[in-house]
Amino acid sequence: MADYVHPYRDTEFVLNEVLGFERLCAELGLGDINSELAAAVLTEAGKLGAEVLAPLNAIGDREGVRLTEHGVKEAPGFADAYRLFSEGGWCSLTAPEAFGGQALPNVLGTAVSEVWHAANMAFALCPLLTQGAIEALAHHASAPLQARYLPRLVSGEWTGTMNLTEPDAGSDLAAVKARAVPEGEHYRITGQKIFISWGDHQMTSNVIHLVLARLPDAPAGVKGISLFLVPKFLPNAAGEAAEPNDVRCVSLEHKLGIHGSPTCTMSFGEQGGAIGYLVGEPHAGLACMFTMMNHARQAVGLQGLAISERAWQDARSYARERLQGTQRDGSRYPIIRFPDVRRMLMQMKASTEAMRALALLAAAELDRARHAPDPASHRARQGRVDLYTPIIKGWLTELAQEVTSLAVQVHGGMGYVEETGVARHFRDA
Repeated sequence: MADYVHPYRDTEFVLNEVLGFERLCAELGLGDINSELAAAVLTEAGKLGAEVLAPLNAIGDREGVRLTEHGVKEAPGFADAYRLFSEGGWCSLTAPEAFGGQALPNVLGTAVSEVWHAANMAFALCPLLTQGAIEALAHHASAPLQARYLPRLVSGEWTGTMNLTEPDAGSDLAAVKARAVPEGEHYRITGQKIFISWGDHQMTSNVIHLVLARLPDAPAGVKGISLFLVPKFLPNAAGEAAEPNDVRCVSLEHKLGIHGSPTCTMSFGEQGGAIGYLVGEPHAGLACMFTMMNHARQAVGLQGLAISERAWQDARSYARERLQGTQRDGSRYPIIRFPDVRRMLMQMKASTEAMRALALLAAAELDRARHAPDPASHRARQGRVDLYTPIIKGWLTELAQEVTSLAVQVHGGMGYVEETGVARHFRDA
């Protein structure tokens, strides 16, 4: 299996030649950000991805995660990798400066995120969800909630999750049954959520859950859903994680792929109700959560690109090394000289380049929407974002299944042997 190498030149081409990165930054009023800075950021990200995260990918897939009496234990090596990740400031790349973020353009953050997901998708899901939580809180939470939780999420000291789905609801959020009962300045949350990625772990001192639930007077359907912030540990006066909240992981899902990412069934309120805090207005939780969901939809599409790039690199390396053709003089040559193998490799390469261009184009459009000079410009740019988002989510993830399948085919029978690693990409996709 080939070592992961960040495709820096391909990314640079899209940023500079397709999108005009420096013109974009000038247009956004970010004149101090230029291609030289972007190159430095991408180079360092590539090093961390290749040297730290990628070697843990097979370990996470093989070892997985465990549910213990103390909660979920992440895959070996992940905690140390996360410490390096957060200490390097990667959690704060695109976050607002007011809460300790670096406020770099979203398009650059997206290009960097490709590195994390290609190197180790299971690991990268954790900061992906934290970034979504930051987006939701920055747009909708009250000033006191922002002051208490955002700096620690931005720094990576704490991580965030998104709790939507329930056993009886699936993707039908109108059927959500989790309850939130007012109690002074907070609420008591009860209910169960399933399919919660990184719902619990021990890499950080706290996990901040954003939970959809219903108030006692809530109308039926999606118009009766509210959003609540529910920490794993309640902060003390100094803002540090202290008292355990009434929330825990009760089981782990055993998935086809991405084994290094814990997918949890979360239980809220088994001992009287988990303490939570309202985010946004009552009964407007779905609109608040969509801020986080739309971030996640583009990020999941980016995962399709990332896993495709990783599969392409492995397939190309194997095709260069695998000797299977024999010439008249008895000498042998690699399968990369076979026309159909070359066709498959070119199809994979062309697909990843198209995916990358569209993903970064959509990310740049989000930057333009956020920095629009007037409401009319914002509506126009946001309209493009709204158009691109489901395409990014749908097309890139579907195409990734085709690309990773082609990687298996390039390997031939060896593609079905787990030791080659290429089957893992197909399962992860």
